[in-house]
Amino acid sequence: MLKNIDPLLSAQLLYHLRAMGHGDELVIVDGNYPAQSHANNLVTLEGNSATRVLEAVMSVLVLDDFVPCAVHTMQVVDHPTRVPPICAEFQRIIDSAQPCAVVIEGLPRFDFYARAKQAYLIVSTTESRLYGNVILTKGVVRSSKEQGAQQ
Repeated sequence: MLKNIDPLLSAQLLYHLRAMGHGDELVIVDGNYPAQSHANNLVTLEGNSATRVLEAVMSVLVLDDFVPCAVHTMQVVDHPTRVPPICAEFQRIIDSAQPCAVVIEGLPRFDFYARAKQAYLIVSTTESRLYGNVILTKGVVRSSKEQGAQQ
């Protein structure tokens, strides 16, 4: 155990989160997602929901503020404007972890798959809710001087 580190963040997951650079992407996926065949790097967190994993990851990850959209979800097939309840929960978790508002953009299923295959890391969960998949783009951790100058 580590002080002030969410216990869900395993050594393997922390290693990959630290190894990621600015602009690298990680994908948190549900139990239906073909993670094994899509992953460049895979961390499996069985017994955990996608929302719980997102909370843990967002406790240590900064989102990219140099891109138009740093968070993507999978659109509902044949209903691209519908927002599944889990995606609304993703929005709430991200909003509570970020200092600025973050817009989540939906991607069509196969566009999501293509982007996920290019991601640095996929974190597989046993989330049972449909569309429990989210892509996060890692940002820059700024020094306290840079943060003050930016505000």
